[in-house]
Amino acid sequence: MKYIKKEMGSFNLHLIKTDKFKTITVKVLFRRPIEKDAITIRNILSDMFMQSSKIYNSKRALTIKAQDLYALEMSTNNSRLGNYITTSFHVNCLNDKYTEKDNFKEAIKFLGEVIFNPDVNDERFNKEKLDIVKNNCRIALNSLKEDPASYSLLRMAEEYDKDLAFSYRLCGYLDDLDKIDEENLYEYYKSMIKSDLVDVFVLGDIDIDEVSLMFREYFKLDTIKKVKVPYLLEEKKFSSKREFNEKNDSSQSKLAIGCITSDLDDYERNYVLTLYNIILGGGSDSKFFKEIREENSLCYTIYSVPNKLDRLLVIQAGIDKDNYEKTLKLIEKDMSDMCKGKFSDEDISIAREYFLTALEEVLESPDRIIDNYLMMELIGTDTIEKKREMIMKVTKDEIVKLAKKVKLDTVFLLEGIADERD
Repeated sequence: MKYIKKEMGSFNLHLIKTDKFKTITVKVLFRRPIEKDAITIRNILSDMFMQSSKIYNSKRALTIKAQDLYALEMSTNNSRLGNYITTSFHVNCLNDKYTEKDNFKEAIKFLGEVIFNPDVNDERFNKEKLDIVKNNCRIALNSLKEDPASYSLLRMAEEYDKDLAFSYRLCGYLDDLDKIDEENLYEYYKSMIKSDLVDVFVLGDIDIDEVSLMFREYFKLDTIKKVKVPYLLEEKKFSSKREFNEKNDSSQSKLAIGCITSDLDDYERNYVLTLYNIILGGGSDSKFFKEIREENSLCYTIYSVPNKLDRLLVIQAGIDKDNYEKTLKLIEKDMSDMCKGKFSDEDISIAREYFLTALEEVLESPDRIIDNYLMMELIGTDTIEKKREMIMKVTKDEIVKLAKKVKLDTVFLLEGIADERD
């Protein structure tokens, strides 16, 4: 696998050459520092790209063109990367070796059309299509509680710290939706094209020089000076555990917990925290799974996930509401046991193998390979080879030391109305 980064003036082009796949995968990433009041309009814009363009003036026309390119897959997505909001364009197409010549070039041309030639007349987007997208967004926002697990996490995040990006609703806000019209949406589009940081990742069996020429032709960005901020969120100070609850008409209660991971260096954040999490709640061999779910039958599901750029560890569980106190008490006990070193060398070995297996799985997916290089370039994470080496260096003492830096901060219970198991 060969990796080359090229500065193209207004954007960075990242080329990953490999003959492992029959497809070529492209990910175009627009990003800027996140602003709470701009999340909703960015979501709407992301969906509008998939409605039409100037040449392909309907969703059906876009679909037909994609089918003509050997069932090319194209999608957009908004996500958050620390203090940044990102809009990504994803394309997956069959390599020219298995199709007509220039299929990939036509795919890039098509992608450029979608991004840089939107369905705009007289400085405004199409109102009818905008109304459809806004209505779909409104339905989604009004149905947030229908996914109790996601909603409990969202509400925990809001209680955790309303001023941090972690607490922002990436799905958007109803109040902001009503402010969006055809004209200000186009103004935001121009701002995104002009001032966002842009990176393009291409992975496949490609001619690097040829691909570079394609993007010079079809990605003619004329951008202004970019504003950069740290990816890592500000560190939240711990005071004491806080508990919140809200009732919901779901059949099961959902528990979401935010734990502060404070004062960690890069090695601790990337490797020690990873093993700590796997041992605590990151899989079927974890303390949470074995002690809380299997031995005490207190929950349907329970797991923990480190949000490294947000400086926290998230714990989620599906429980009967009557088991809330018992479950929380055992979670705190397991975290306390980690501080006391009550885990074995075998637990560490199992966690290492879990991590190494996950690394190998990365290499089986074009999207995950791209995401790995993205994090290397934007955040400065290590290569897969370096990760294999570093994870073997983590000691039990380092895990215990880190465990004492993890503080249970915010507990949110979305209380269901029933206690019956499925």
